[in-house]
Amino acid sequence: MFKSRLEKLRASLEIAGLDAVVLNPGPTLTYLTGIHFHLMERPVVLMLASAAEPALVLPELEMAKVKEIPYAVTAFPYGEDPAGWDAVFQRAAQRLGLDGKRIGVEPRQMRLLEFWRVRVGAPEADYLDASLTLGSLRLRKDPAEVEAMRSAVRLAQSALEDVLPKIKIGMSEKELAAELVMQLLQNGSEPEFPFAPIVSSGPNSANPHASPTDRSVQAGDLLLFDWGATADGYISDLTRTFAVGQVEPELMKIHKIVQEANAAGRAAAKPGATCASVDAAARAVIERAGYGQYFTHRTGHGIGMEAHEDPYIRGDNMQVLEAGMAFTVEPGIYLPGRNGVRIEDNIVISRDGADVLSDMSRDLAVVG
Repeated sequence: MFKSRLEKLRASLEIAGLDAVVLNPGPTLTYLTGIHFHLMERPVVLMLASAAEPALVLPELEMAKVKEIPYAVTAFPYGEDPAGWDAVFQRAAQRLGLDGKRIGVEPRQMRLLEFWRVRVGAPEADYLDASLTLGSLRLRKDPAEVEAMRSAVRLAQSALEDVLPKIKIGMSEKELAAELVMQLLQNGSEPEFPFAPIVSSGPNSANPHASPTDRSVQAGDLLLFDWGATADGYISDLTRTFAVGQVEPELMKIHKIVQEANAAGRAAAKPGATCASVDAAARAVIERAGYGQYFTHRTGHGIGMEAHEDPYIRGDNMQVLEAGMAFTVEPGIYLPGRNGVRIEDNIVISRDGADVLSDMSRDLAVVG
């Protein structure tokens, strides 16, 4: 599988007019090698050229991982003294003949720490944005990747189901977030979550990316959970909104609208549809109900090894959906200073429709 991915990358480089790519620790490096390296003060860089054997610059203490890579690579280890690191990067770049070539990088991932070292080895190279080339490798998930995401969804849903009976009025958002983290781990999630869980109540739920605070959950609040799990390196990203006791009629109304928008977005997701058309289907429901100005973000984003990747489900993205593409559908309505609602599901495009991986109830359940 990894050899096939490597060959696919090399073919993509030729199409993109690139001679090589350089990768530091992150999803793409793991996707191509199966190996996890941490971002740390010691740089790790994988150099992949169109024909030569890949070169891996890494600390000596990480050398055991080289044997786990499922194809031949030339390792360039270095010691603890940073004064000698540039020479090692120079040898690696010279081995692949990178100087003066067109080298692709991932701007969202590559740090200056690694980039400066690579540039020492290839100072006359052109460094170009390879986001599209590298992103396309991971865009269409194979059956094994889909099953990993399905597992991540199942773990996440089970974790929240275990949290719900524990919710009591007076608990803080931070307490609920801590309980959710514990349940995610106990249900089998890998400890590296896709993101820190969002738990927001009352006025805080009107902030789409709120962080848990010391605010106590109160009767009449909406309570929003945005959370995910990780399984075999793949993630889930879900949102459900609950009522804490009896809530005012308008809050029940906007929850119903968002529920319908979520269903419309899921129904619009199929091969041949565009990302824009899925966004439009969900957004139209909210706009017809008169709450369009309170739906302040795109309808979804791609998921896989990262919580945010291609394809992006927004109104100006005419990318055509194809089998294997995985993404969220997460419309919301946010009433500033009052409450907010979001309902988020995970979807994979199939040959003839869409496979909705998440099935936790989307109804407005009462907790607390």
